[in-house]
Amino acid sequence: MPTAQSGFFEWVFFFLKTYGGLFLKGAGVTLLIALTGTLTGFVLGLGVGYVRAMPCEKEGGAVRYWLLKLARALLGVYIEVFRSTPMIVQAMVIFYGISAVFHVTLPYLLAGYVIVSINTGAYLAEIVRGGIQSVDPGQQEAALAIGMTYGQSMLHVVLPQAIRNILPALGNEFVVNIKDTSVLNVISVTELFFVSKSAAGTYFKYFEVFFITSCIYFVMTFTVTRLLRWLEKKMDGPENYAIHGSQTVPDVELIGKEGEQHG
Repeated sequence: MPTAQSGFFEWVFFFLKTYGGLFLKGAGVTLLIALTGTLTGFVLGLGVGYVRAMPCEKEGGAVRYWLLKLARALLGVYIEVFRSTPMIVQAMVIFYGISAVFHVTLPYLLAGYVIVSINTGAYLAEIVRGGIQSVDPGQQEAALAIGMTYGQSMLHVVLPQAIRNILPALGNEFVVNIKDTSVLNVISVTELFFVSKSAAGTYFKYFEVFFITSCIYFVMTFTVTRLLRWLEKKMDGPENYAIHGSQTVPDVELIGKEGEQHG
């Protein structure tokens, strides 16, 4: 173990050697919660955004109209509550609230997953609703004109375009969740920040430990960001379809000219 006179790098190497496995385990838990929470939150947000984007008209029937109004009001409350309070407060309320009201203590990892999912769903619900509204209404009208139902037009025409439009925001939410899972240390989830705090408290070397932690967070978020940008480019397809087509035209013309010469 380094002595009190040891320098910064001696302590950094010591912590990497001693707690390297724990740092990696904590980073794995962080990525697991962030990934599963973002995916579940996306599904939740997709459902909430879909309902909030549905047209609410009395022509569809009084019962449907009032049920939809009630559902939209309740979902609006859910969105406002979770968008207007910090995740660290939500973690405390949900984890200890379930224990106090239902006398059930959730496993720490499951609790972290639930908290991140619900929080992410509230943010993505508005993003999904905006993505749906960004699609040209004429496309849905055309789908309805050829005999599709409202649900079919949303599933096959509107939602695929809306999801593509919100993909950058979805990726950004994943990156944010990688960093925001650090607040789950308040309910003893053994993610990266929790492990780092434990290691730093043992030797009272907070700067050295959290320098390592910040580097790990940077590597994770930088890697995920680059992968998401690569995925976006793949979904966009070739940048210039005309260039690709123009390369094939001279070949066809050349073949035709050679055929005339041989003829």
